[in-house]
Amino acid sequence: MQIEKSKNKKSKTKRTGKTTSILTIVVYLLLILWGITTVFPFVWVVLNSFKESQEVLTSSFSLPKQATLDNYKEAFEQLNVLNAYKNSLVISGSVTVGVMVLSSMMAFGLTRYEFKGKKIVESIIVASLMFPVFSTIIPVFKMIVTLKLLNTNLAVILPQIAGNLSFATIVMMGFLKSVPIEMEEAAYMEGATVFQVFGKIIVPICKASLSTVAIFSFLWSYNDLFVQKIMIRDNTKFPVSTLLEEISSKYGTDFGLMAASVTLIVFPVLIVYMILQKNIIKGLTAGAIKG
Repeated sequence: MQIEKSKNKKSKTKRTGKTTSILTIVVYLLLILWGITTVFPFVWVVLNSFKESQEVLTSSFSLPKQATLDNYKEAFEQLNVLNAYKNSLVISGSVTVGVMVLSSMMAFGLTRYEFKGKKIVESIIVASLMFPVFSTIIPVFKMIVTLKLLNTNLAVILPQIAGNLSFATIVMMGFLKSVPIEMEEAAYMEGATVFQVFGKIIVPICKASLSTVAIFSFLWSYNDLFVQKIMIRDNTKFPVSTLLEEISSKYGTDFGLMAASVTLIVFPVLIVYMILQKNIIKGLTAGAIKG
């Protein structure tokens, strides 16, 4: 009887192992297929950026017959892509720094202090995520016009900071709630001020979450065409996303130039994401396990 039981256990183990291996193969095949469908559009755009417009129309899915850099030369010389990059870096960099500072301070106050209306403030922060930017753009635009900030970088920076602040604060609060308070109490006992505790204890501990907030804020600001298009009307102050929309409206039939412009705009974001993707995962999972 014992021999039969052991044989049955071995057979069940073999069947389970075979089933697991088959499921693993299927999962990997699906992931490979998904990866190909994700990467292919970018590869297709890059290949077409080295072709003339007529060649893109006749053979867009083949390798360039004679690769040319004319599309990139035209993008840099006539469309002033470098100036658009500068504008985007100023706007997105300012938004990233502003969101990191304000969200960390808000999360610190909401997780470490008790005050009247705290639950209401937290509820408002969470509820604000349900309102899209389209629903608030008219009053925001009126405020920008009243402050005479239209066609300036601040006209984009301030709304984007406000739009990203709720998500960033929730991420930071989720992490800080899992951080023990004993270190801060010890610092207070040694005579440290609130600003010293925040700057020397909280900020270093929150590096993973702050990096996640920084990456998402930068990418959202960089790709936010809606606010940029409404707040900036001067061609010389266009960020790269707005410049691409301008190119598509004026040079829509020049497919080679369009492909080169898309490549120039997408490539920096792709590099940033590839370099910092581990920080995104670490930041989102930081504080998920206590102890």
